Amino acid sequence: MTHPIRFGIQTGQQGAAWQQIEEVWIKADALGYDSLWAYDHFYPIFTEPDGPCLEAWSLIGALAQSTKWARIGHLVNGNTYRNPCILAKSATTVDHISGGRLNLGIGSGWFEYEHESLGIDFKTVRGRLEALEESCRILKGMFEEDKFTLDGKHYQVKDAMCVPKPLQSPHPPIMMGGTGKKVLLRLVAQYADMWNANKTPDEMADLIEITRRHGEAVGRDTSVIENTVMMPLGYKASQEKSDFLCTVTAGMLETTPEKAREAIMLGSKQECLDTVERYERAGVTHFIFMLLAPYDLDEVQAFAEDVVSEFRD
Repeated sequence: MTHPIRFGIQTGQQGAAWQQIEEVWIKADALGYDSLWAYDHFYPIFTEPDGPCLEAWSLIGALAQSTKWARIGHLVNGNTYRNPCILAKSATTVDHISGGRLNLGIGSGWFEYEHESLGIDFKTVRGRLEALEESCRILKGMFEEDKFTLDGKHYQVKDAMCVPKPLQSPHPPIMMGGTGKKVLLRLVAQYADMWNANKTPDEMADLIEITRRHGEAVGRDTSVIENTVMMPLGYKASQEKSDFLCTVTAGMLETTPEKAREAIMLGSKQECLDTVERYERAGVTHFIFMLLAPYDLDEVQAFAEDVVSEFRD
């Protein structure tokens, strides 16, 4: 299956006021970006945790009314603090509010301090992955069946109902985030409609191949999965900003700044088009740019006018 080239914006809401986030979403929506995302954290994750950070579902419910065209969602919901039955109801509600534009992101959860501070069970790595699989079964069951029952290790639900059903049939596309080769990518192969990671093109290609093999094992053609990459945006960035983005990304990816440059949308128009081509060869077709406040609206607009436009009819 061939997926079109798409571009999205993630406004990590740490340190940002509602008006700033809404302004970016309205502008990006009008400029033709394909997707708009928040993150699902209660505290800032890139700075000290005592700063402002708006709650994610309340946020995109409101932003659904501020936008018209782009698909919306979270990169990604933390399964550890989003009960799957409640998540199914929240997702359905926002799907209706947005006119069927929701992508439902979900991951196993990772920010331990957030859990400890708020009294949420962090579980073991194995426990988080087990719970994630059960949640996927519950979500699909509630979306697709009149009543769903599961007597699981982490969740016990009886005749769980989701009425009304989502506008999108059979349900909003499920986006899974993560790179665990043995378990997480097996869950992607089995349950996901979209997959997201933050890696270089070569690394993404390797992970996509692992997912394909998992798909063979579970009997699913993984070419239907839309592979997405999250990365910083540094369009026509100054040397100072380029160096900063490479350093920060190197810390996230645990690599060198030189290697991290491969995982950033950085440089001139042609350099960015070359980056898109490298990822497309690897099997990635959806590029999501992680922005932090204060947001650079001029950069968002320039990239849309110069690069996004190259992939439009």
